[in-house]
Amino acid sequence: MTVALVGTLDTKGEEFAFARDVLTDHGVDVHVVDVGVMGDPAFEPDTTNAEVADRAGTTVESLRESGDRGESMDAMGRGAARVVEELHEEGALDGVLGLGGSGNTSVVTTAMRALPYGVPKLVVSTMASGDTRPYVGARDITMMYSVADIEGLNRLSRRIISNAALAMVGMVTNEADVEADDGPTVAVTMFGVTTPCVKAARAWLEERGYECIVFHATGTGGEAMENLVEQGVVDAVLDATTTELADELVGGVLSAGPDRLEAAGERGVPQVVSVGALDMVNFGPKEEVPEKFRDRHLHAHNPTVTLMRTTPEENAELGRVLAEKLNDAAGPTALFLPLRSVSMLDAEGEEFHRPEADDALFEAIRENVADSVELVELDADINDEAFAEAMAEKLHEFVEAT
Repeated sequence: MTVALVGTLDTKGEEFAFARDVLTDHGVDVHVVDVGVMGDPAFEPDTTNAEVADRAGTTVESLRESGDRGESMDAMGRGAARVVEELHEEGALDGVLGLGGSGNTSVVTTAMRALPYGVPKLVVSTMASGDTRPYVGARDITMMYSVADIEGLNRLSRRIISNAALAMVGMVTNEADVEADDGPTVAVTMFGVTTPCVKAARAWLEERGYECIVFHATGTGGEAMENLVEQGVVDAVLDATTTELADELVGGVLSAGPDRLEAAGERGVPQVVSVGALDMVNFGPKEEVPEKFRDRHLHAHNPTVTLMRTTPEENAELGRVLAEKLNDAAGPTALFLPLRSVSMLDAEGEEFHRPEADDALFEAIRENVADSVELVELDADINDEAFAEAMAEKLHEFVEAT
């Protein structure tokens, strides 16, 4: 097994040498990638900073001359990403370990995000106790808080770096049987308010030999699913919960970006889609809801999550966006509409029940969806078992036909 150790050897050489020695002492080979720019490396790396800079289309000298630390870190991150990609493609990399403050964390996690899911990725960072989304994104990156700054070796830093190195040893030497059965793999999207729907659909599919991977539609969940579809990891998509489109449109905190609901269509992957939780936009604690939304219909889901009911106008636009995304799909596509409610909170008698808003969503879909998309309307709540099983059965039909 070989671990790529990615770091700035001009400023953190002592710490990286210690991590390297822990890894090699436990039988793991190490490939050191130097991403330092300002000085000479503390020891000879396997991939030099000049080689890293070259992969990014620049030179160490020009980065030094610019004096722009942000530009340098960006370039070395892109270069390191290409280096680890090449090592992985050659079968010469089984995991990546990094150490550092904000700069090196940015560089090494840029490299990590270039690798497939399942490749062990761990970084010891001073930034691990704050907002980690800029570093982790939608990838399987593990961040360990360094507690103290990574500056010199002492009884605390030795223990933490050693723990990280030993964790990496465990990950790359893991021989557990994690491979799936031979059945097709289905990506499924879920939110708390669509959980009964997804549970019923998953049970139906698993009884017929499918392996289901469920993604929490929290922005990064949708991003992760789209990434896996692009990588060809899944065979079909049951996108029951498209709520991230509402956050993207209105400005909530759980957007999955403008490309959500496009990967399956572009790759021709069979997909069955619904309108789960398009009745809501997500924000943090109530006091953090933007001022312009304070007079809207808000629901405290829990102390850290506040939900806002979408309006008929917003739902109409969501219907148009959703339909137009599906119209471009190259593979078999069906869109299921639950005419009674799109979430638990939208059901009759519940707080977000607003038929005129749902009707605006459904009518916009009817007006904009192409004939290439099979539109199925059922007089049901989204969480009715019959609705869930109808979606699962349609997806099974698509998969059987491909």
